[in-house]
Amino acid sequence: MTLSAAPISPTIVTGDDVYAPQEDSHLLIEQMNALPGGVVDKTVLDFCTGSGVVAIAAAGSGAAAVTAVDLCPNAARCAADNAAAAGLDVDVLVGSFPEALAAGPYDVVVCNPPYVPAPAIEDQVTPLTGPTQAWDASVDGRLVLDPLCAAAPDLLTANGTLLVVQSEYSGTAQTVDALRRVGMDAEVIAEQRVEFGPVMKSRATWMHEKGLMDEGCHEETLVVILATKR
Repeated sequence: MTLSAAPISPTIVTGDDVYAPQEDSHLLIEQMNALPGGVVDKTVLDFCTGSGVVAIAAAGSGAAAVTAVDLCPNAARCAADNAAAAGLDVDVLVGSFPEALAAGPYDVVVCNPPYVPAPAIEDQVTPLTGPTQAWDASVDGRLVLDPLCAAAPDLLTANGTLLVVQSEYSGTAQTVDALRRVGMDAEVIAEQRVEFGPVMKSRATWMHEKGLMDEGCHEETLVVILATKR
């Protein structure tokens, strides 16, 4: 499958094996910059950094320190190269929650995780090519969202803020409820209706068959959820 959607940030270089920033990255950056005082003089974690576009935006907006974490070594390399090309200081780590926790806590955590529901291997007729781990998130889309919600209080400083972007199809209410269960104040602060990109188009028939969306649907609502540590 060819990812043909135009990237939001044309100055970010990705290559074939790292997902280019799209509308969800742009929406997350907008909401990060809209925080009271933005990220000026704050420590920031960009979890699931991918190309590094959100981490670079944070560094360019005056953050005191920015850490970017991704499980994929190719993505981490890409993020480090993009930050260097922009002349910005971003500490890029290969890893997941243990690495992020060890480098924290942080004043602000931003995350654009994999959130697209994915067929089980036995149900997948045509395997996808490319960096599928950047979007595949198990049959309910919550492969990363659930552990992120559980880890959020430990990732954040007192009164720290989490911003996470996801699709309506990966359970907006589930994320809000999960964050509240770990003692955080959480709410949806932004929504954007967008046309399906290549990945969602490829999944639409399967998702309809599984009862996850209406037949003929070609749009989704992206949401940004803000959670604050009490």
